[in-house]
Amino acid sequence: MRTAFSLAAVVLLAACDSGEVPRPGQELRGPSRQVAEDEVLLHAEGLVAGPEAFYFAAGRSEVEAALGKVMGEPLERSENPECGAGPMQFTEYAGGVIVNFQKDNLVGWNSSDKFGPSRVEADVQIGMARAEASEANGFAEVETSTLGDEFSLGRLGGFFDGDEVVMLYAGAQCFKR
Repeated sequence: MRTAFSLAAVVLLAACDSGEVPRPGQELRGPSRQVAEDEVLLHAEGLVAGPEAFYFAAGRSEVEAALGKVMGEPLERSENPECGAGPMQFTEYAGGVIVNFQKDNLVGWNSSDKFGPSRVEADVQIGMARAEASEANGFAEVETSTLGDEFSLGRLGGFFDGDEVVMLYAGAQCFKR
């Protein structure tokens, strides 16, 4: 009887998982290629800064230290207590990269500069033409977006301005929908 109760409790607790933070030992995909010492690679589950990789839920101080080694000191740190996902803090770097934190944990990123030191691991890149982007695997327009010309690529998202991809993002964002 105790064993059955314990098993039921474990199953019920597992059902309460929000799915936002990977469980220990959970296999994550992460980046599929090596990253140069002076490069940042943004991917659907986090980011890589030079030799250091971080999944969403990584600590803010470690992420900022690694990004600082590659991208230099942050341009700005800010916060918004009224995000739909809850209060969020942001660190912006030269090259159009903004990393998002909640409770000192990495929860998302967005990038808007095609000439910066960062690259996004995706079939779509900033500056790409709409026609080419729309052929990418998993591409879907977000027809109900109130934010503009938005699209998704599975766990990544982005925006067009006219005929060009101008922003890519992953994880939690503070967009006012």
